[in-house]
Amino acid sequence: MDLTHSAEDEAFRRELKAWLRKHLPRRSRYVDGGDDFSYDDPRRVTAARAWQHTLYQAGYVAIGWPTEFGGRGASIVRQTILSEELIRNRAPSLIGGMGLQMVGPTLIRHGTPAQQQEHLPKILVADEIWCQGYSEPGSGSDLASLRTRAEIDGDFFIVNGQKVWTSAAQLADWMFCLVRTDPSAPKHKGISYILIDMKTPGITVRPLRQMTGEPGFSEVFFNDVRVPRTNLVGKLNEGWNVANSTLQFERNMLASTTRTQQRMNDLVALTQRRTKNGVKATRDPAVRQRMADVLIRTEAMKYHALKQLSDEIHGRPPGIGASINKLVTTELNHDICAVALEVLGSYGQLRRDAPHVEDKGSWPKDHMFTLGLVIGGGTSQIQKNIISERGLGLPKGS
Repeated sequence: MDLTHSAEDEAFRRELKAWLRKHLPRRSRYVDGGDDFSYDDPRRVTAARAWQHTLYQAGYVAIGWPTEFGGRGASIVRQTILSEELIRNRAPSLIGGMGLQMVGPTLIRHGTPAQQQEHLPKILVADEIWCQGYSEPGSGSDLASLRTRAEIDGDFFIVNGQKVWTSAAQLADWMFCLVRTDPSAPKHKGISYILIDMKTPGITVRPLRQMTGEPGFSEVFFNDVRVPRTNLVGKLNEGWNVANSTLQFERNMLASTTRTQQRMNDLVALTQRRTKNGVKATRDPAVRQRMADVLIRTEAMKYHALKQLSDEIHGRPPGIGASINKLVTTELNHDICAVALEVLGSYGQLRRDAPHVEDKGSWPKDHMFTLGLVIGGGTSQIQKNIISERGLGLPKGS
């Protein structure tokens, strides 16, 4: 495995770093404390849309997409360099990330030309914000048990049911949604993948406030919602195959190894300036043991990601790599925050505006937020089943 980059790729990195030095907004997630955009603050949402548009104009959004769809057809190495530098420079997250990294690639693979032409250009510049209509009450990890129904009425689907844990639903212009179109079929059959305009009559969005204090996701109700049949992605009753494509993109999206390394660096900096039991935290044996654990896991995660990068460059099948990424990275992010809270002690309970707070209160907030990521996108237990059964060939329930 060759870990060096070509001269052309290094030139791309230098060009990107120079552009970021000139154009990067001063606010960032960990410096500012909290998310890049707040669901309760329209000004920050507007600023987030503007940031994505600025990046797109410079050619740094969805660079891996084919050129005919607005990308640059960039190699996986260039995409990795872009991700690394955005995170290392603490650039704001992209508000249109779900469209760029989930539904956009799904439409490129499975969508009709009309769907691609209508949605992909707007996804690139954050003129369309997307949410995901998968989970339902009683249908989370067992997604195929979903009960939201779509009955055919001429040129329309009539959708009735409920979705829940729908991230950014209160901001979203569109939803990519799984619905049951053949209730008599086995549960993995008879499911279709449709696109729903969130302004359609009959849709009710009720934000749910998380333990972080923010309404990051919502429950969504559908009451006789009319969706054009032209919004069907893929074939009728074969949406499970399309959904699996999206889930693959999602699990890779959640597994940002560079961001985890950055957060690990934040933890090291925290322990170097804090005391524990009367000595520098870096000299406390218990802290050193916990730090060694998460640092070793961070390094192992990094080299696993590099192996996956090498596999993709050489055309080797990815196997269960996305599930490994999702499992390892989300749990590690949560544990890094847990170590920070141990180092902070009672100060770890302080929120952003409290006196004597460290890092603008990002550690307790991230500790709560990362717990949700362990669950979202397929729980750790589900990922372990996938790894054991599909990767290791173990029998079910082993």
